[in-house]
Amino acid sequence: MNREKKLAKRKEILAKLNDLHSTYCDGCFIKNTLRKEEGKRSAQSFCITCCTVGEQIKQYGEMLLMVSSSSYQER
Repeated sequence: MNREKKLAKRKEILAKLNDLHSTYCDGCFIKNTLRKEEGKRSAQSFCITCCTVGEQIKQYGEMLLMVSSSSYQER
């Protein structure tokens, strides 16, 4: 994959991440409640392990790492 395609793929993934976050995570009642009652760490743990949107975000993050690591290996 050439550099331009990798950059385009990276931008596409980042756009999807931003869209997911702004659609579902901003103003999330569960996240806000957990953060107030149990703290930031608990809320973050819930989002990563139990929330389906958090799981999707994690998958996109892994895709981003794959695209980024392959571009660093070529240098």
